[in-house]
This record gives sequence, structure tokens and C-alpha cells, in this order.
Amino acid sequence: MARAAIVGVGAYAPGEPIGNEELKALAGIEFDSARLESKLGIGNRHIARLRGLGETTADFAEKAARAALADAGVEARDVGLFIVATDTPEYVTPATSMLLQGRLQGGETDAETYDIGASCASFVTALDAAARAIATDAALRHALVVGVYDMSAHLRPGDAFGWSIFADGAGAVLLGRSEDAGRGYVEGAFRSDGTQFDYIGVYAGGTRRPVSPGLAESGAWGLELLKQLPGDRNVKLWPPLVERLLAKAGWEMARVDHFLFTQINRSVIETVMGVLGRPMSATTCVMDRYGYTGSACVPMALHAALREGRVRRGDAVVMVASGAGLAVGANLIIL
Repeated sequence: MARAAIVGVGAYAPGEPIGNEELKALAGIEFDSARLESKLGIGNRHIARLRGLGETTADFAEKAARAALADAGVEARDVGLFIVATDTPEYVTPATSMLLQGRLQGGETDAETYDIGASCASFVTALDAAARAIATDAALRHALVVGVYDMSAHLRPGDAFGWSIFADGAGAVLLGRSEDAGRGYVEGAFRSDGTQFDYIGVYAGGTRRPVSPGLAESGAWGLELLKQLPGDRNVKLWPPLVERLLAKAGWEMARVDHFLFTQINRSVIETVMGVLGRPMSATTCVMDRYGYTGSACVPMALHAALREGRVRRGDAVVMVASGAGLAVGANLIIL
């Protein structure tokens, strides 16, 4: 049976990195940088807006996608499916995936395009969809999945929480059809709870609260933290989801070589790795250099792990991501 295998990876972060002290000056905010670094692990990030760059979501996605194509040695015209995974799209409509296809293929082709918006679980959700499409469609040779994030576009002046945590970036994987039983996408597992929609999000700009002349004056725009997120939520969610994922695949925990998690809190990842009975050497954290890049953080961590030799082709990797709203997903793939 054919599987979808990762044949290329790419990542992009705009501009020079911004450290915590420089961020305070650029954004005009104050926060406990020592706590941010010791607990969450965030020391640097890339934010196009603060560097005066005119780049946004589609630009980040395009650059990461081109890097993944170059890594694989595949031409853009050979891609039959484009999925952009994000909750910070270039526009409400048309889909960012359409823009990406147009930029890469230069015009009308037979490719399929769509966006997946599952908050910060968008990438793992999109990867599952793309892998299953390749496995069931013999005519589909390559699929491009890009996780991308530009939450800084929605941050309001003076939002110390938002500016200190969120950052810009994109990570891309190019999937190819493979008959090799020793590599490729194995399984996915998911969990959701839409009753938790009112914790954190960008609630303006849609049909419930459309753009209007008085919206900016009301202050009800941009990223809004309506309720405090439970600090132990991912500690409770991730280990059972990993166990269910491996049970679906018929795997033992010991077969997994590496784990990648949503890159928002290093201390949570340390706790989860302890619950799973695995050392920190079996995971990769990149929030120290990239901050929290939401939908992009898992593929960016994968890119770093491959480039740094922390994982190699043939390794089994579990990727887990959480998104507010609530959506959680996990993938098992043999690189």
C-alpha cells in the first residue's frame, strides 16, 4: 500500500531575531523576561512588523514552501495539492493556499488547494489530510503542506502577553507518494471540544463581528484573551493522545525515536516527556530561537531537528499540537 513520505522540508522566519530586552523597547511593553526564558523557554523571536518588513502570511508560506521544494529537488508544477495550515490567513477569503499555488505555479493548473484552520493544531490536521489523500489517489504524486503564523498582525499596542509570546514564521513539508513500507505516514489521532471556543482568539472580522467603522474604536479587535487557559491542559491532553495514536497504529512507545510538541512552554514539554518515560534528548525545542509560532511551530521544530541531526531519515517521529477552541492532534510518521 502506498504511503505519503516527507521528501522535503523548509522553514522561514522574517528578519533578524529579536531578544527579550530588545522586544520591550520595540513594542513598548514590560514583562518578566527571566520567567519567560526559564519557564516557557522563549528567548528570541522573529516579527516582521517590528523589523519594518512588509511581509505577511503568504510571504512566509511561499518562502518556506520554496525551501521545501528545493530540499526535495521537485519542481512546483509537480505539486498536485496545496494545503496551508493556519489561523492567521492572508485574507478571510480567498484562501491563502490559492495565493501560494498561484505564486509557485504561476497560473491555472490541475492542482487542488485549500486552507485548514484548526487553531494551532492546523498543521498536524493538514498533514493527516494530505497523507490520506496521497495514499488513496494514485494520480497525486506530491502534496505541499505549509504551517504558517502571523499572529503579530493581530496584536494590539501594549499587549505584553501577546508580544512576548507570539512570533512569525512558517514551516513546510513536501509529501511524495512512496511504496516503501519502511517509511511514510502511519497514523493520526485527534480530539476536540468546541465548547471551549471563548478562551483566546481573534473574534473580529468574521460574520459574528464583521469589520465596521466603529470596530477599532470599540477595542474589540485583534487577539483577545477572554479567559485564562488552564496551565496543566496540555499535560493532561498530550500523553493520553500519544498513547491512543500508538494504540491505533499497533506500536509500542519504545519504537518512537523522537517527539515534537507545540512550542509554547518548555516546562510543559519536560513534564510530558517525563510522563511518557522518555528523556529530553528525544524531543526538540525551538522556542528559544523562534518564540511561539502557532500553526508553524511543529514543522519548524521538525526542520530544526533534521538540520541538526537530532532525527534522521528512517526515524519514527510523533508530532503533537494543541489549538485553542479546542483542537488537539497527533501524527506518527517514519521519516
